[in-house]
Amino acid sequence: MTLTRYMAGILLFLAVSILNGLPSWCAEAPVQAAVSIAPQKYFVEKIGGAHVAVTVMVPPGVEPHTYEPKPREVLALSRARVYFAIGAPFENAWLPRFKSTNPRLLIVHTEENVPRIPLAQEEHHELVRAETPESGMDIHIWLSPPLVKIQAQSIFDGLAKIDPAHIEEYRANFTRFNAEIDSLDADLKKLFYGRPQAKFMVFHPAWAYFAQAYGLKEIPIEIAGKEPKPSELMKLIKLALEQKITVIFVQPQFSARSARTIADAIHGRLVYADPMSENWAKNIRTAAEEFKAALR
Repeated sequence: MTLTRYMAGILLFLAVSILNGLPSWCAEAPVQAAVSIAPQKYFVEKIGGAHVAVTVMVPPGVEPHTYEPKPREVLALSRARVYFAIGAPFENAWLPRFKSTNPRLLIVHTEENVPRIPLAQEEHHELVRAETPESGMDIHIWLSPPLVKIQAQSIFDGLAKIDPAHIEEYRANFTRFNAEIDSLDADLKKLFYGRPQAKFMVFHPAWAYFAQAYGLKEIPIEIAGKEPKPSELMKLIKLALEQKITVIFVQPQFSARSARTIADAIHGRLVYADPMSENWAKNIRTAAEEFKAALR
């Protein structure tokens, strides 16, 4: 009877271990990595594979421009080995705090070698808001496949530095991911071939890097975090009619009120294009198809 109970205990332990993950003496613990936004999780997992566990700081539905970490989110970083930054505004103030809380934390600036462009200053806004000062650089570098290749290099370098035991696996994953990005980039170049400087209108100016990569032009409604005044709305409506724009792109993190006003005035429609989607490759392809359809 005692032996039976002993065996039952062993079986129960193994069952719990399978459900909860193998104990530390049976398997290596993954590298704890943190990223600012969900698309970065896709990049890190593509390169790190099974050897990384990724925490995303900015929750779903929250915009990185206005995000402020909560105490429990800061606490979650105490176990992290590496933080992959992307140039989000909150990082300037919070990365030093993350480092002071966790001195062993390696901070990798994936935006460091990426050529940046200024925040949107479109022609129609310059006419009505000429006093608006330059307020920084556009952070949406993850929406351009060619620029993601630069970020991927930084991610590989960071993982190789903190976990050299798996560098060859990281290198192989990095090579595969680069090939996937190249394939996506080639498909998008074909998709937009022959449409130089074709214009599309968005509420929040998130797609400038994408537009730059494929010869398009983004027309934003919002500038420097401010919705347009009534006089500016009229100029945008006139511009949309002149450019034969019938689709206004919006994203879930922002109000669609101004975009809806323009869409109604031009007898157009709203289409959601979410730059924060975690499934990066699928999201880029879907957004590209929507942009192409709008350009017709």
